[in-house]
Amino acid sequence: MASYTDKAGRPIVVVTGAGMVTSLGQGKQDNWAKLIAGKSGIHRITRFPIDGLRTTIAGTVDFLAESGRSAPDLSEELASLAAAEAIAESGIGSKGNFPGPLFCAVPPIEIEWPQRRVLAQESAANGPITYDDLLRAAEAGTHEAWHERFLYGSIADHLADKFGTRGQPISLSTACASGNTSIQLGIEAIRRGDCEAALSIATDGSVTAEALIRFSLLSALSTNNENPEAASRPFSKNRDGFIIAEGAGALVLESLEHAMARGAEIIGVLEGVGEMADSFHRTRSSPDAKPVIGCMRAALADAGVTPDDIDYINAHGTSTPENDRMEFTGMSAVFGERIGSIPLSSNKSMIGHTLTAAAAIEAVISLLTIRNGRIPPTINYEIPDPAIPLDVVPNVARDTQVNRVMSNSFGFGGQNVCLLLTGEPA
Repeated sequence: MASYTDKAGRPIVVVTGAGMVTSLGQGKQDNWAKLIAGKSGIHRITRFPIDGLRTTIAGTVDFLAESGRSAPDLSEELASLAAAEAIAESGIGSKGNFPGPLFCAVPPIEIEWPQRRVLAQESAANGPITYDDLLRAAEAGTHEAWHERFLYGSIADHLADKFGTRGQPISLSTACASGNTSIQLGIEAIRRGDCEAALSIATDGSVTAEALIRFSLLSALSTNNENPEAASRPFSKNRDGFIIAEGAGALVLESLEHAMARGAEIIGVLEGVGEMADSFHRTRSSPDAKPVIGCMRAALADAGVTPDDIDYINAHGTSTPENDRMEFTGMSAVFGERIGSIPLSSNKSMIGHTLTAAAAIEAVISLLTIRNGRIPPTINYEIPDPAIPLDVVPNVARDTQVNRVMSNSFGFGGQNVCLLLTGEPA
């Protein structure tokens, strides 16, 4: 090995373990086989009543969910399964003594409606009920478990205890870019020399009736309820919204020197990361795509490579009219005329949009794409949008050598993070 440092003299950050859970299944092997086959995990919701809902389909992880389980409970279990797979593959910290910090992306957590009703009834004599009143009622009454469960940091705290990570775990939320943010924090910690290893997890098990109502009020969800598997149609002319979904992704990050010293197998390199936020709107991204353009260019500059060095783009590709158009505008500015020929695809066409977990799951899929030399397709691409002329690897996986991937994640509120991944250290 020529060097343990990158072009900027910083420690090279590598991936030695990865894990994932989605609506398609548990683990990388099962998910990869179905992704390459173009299978969809989107289906009709059966976990809770859907009468009166505009959208009645989702990518729920039903093979784990139990009736009455809260969103934080499911989010924690998904995260635990993904992390256990990643740690087992890495061969580090497998005895509950992970030698580094935890950076955990978790969904926004609130007391859910069934618990709110109970607490409101118990507190009705005290006048109008605020959310803080409910938390205090849970803490002071007979519902201490609810109070602890619905605190924002409870998921990360439990995971830190289970896997024995070092220091105070970091809980974070940057909307749909959260998974990449959790990875970014791990990269930066290793580059600074704060640690030699880090565990980055992103999870989301929060498909509830309330979540569906909220996103429906934003006109963000597809209403193609009659044909769930064909409802997510990124970059297609007939796209009509995203499909909410659940899942988790986890990565074990190490400095190259640390990984080589213990004889670990390197499954990928996190070569560059870029972020840029905009204050355009609370949910919409700037239609001129300037923050997205800056985010992608920052990732290229961080890695010390050019747009011509990118072999494949794992697109954000939500299947909403506005986002897909904005992402095309941004990519066109960065890649120029090449944007029409560089292959890109959206995993969300098959697994839906896992929100907080999406970027970490897509990072794992990007690594699998490099390792296997196969690009997962964008399924349901039947009506091309002439305003978005892209090679979306339509409907069928493609065999081709992929050395370097750009993985984009653009979140509500203009929170944008872009990763560059490659297979082996330079």
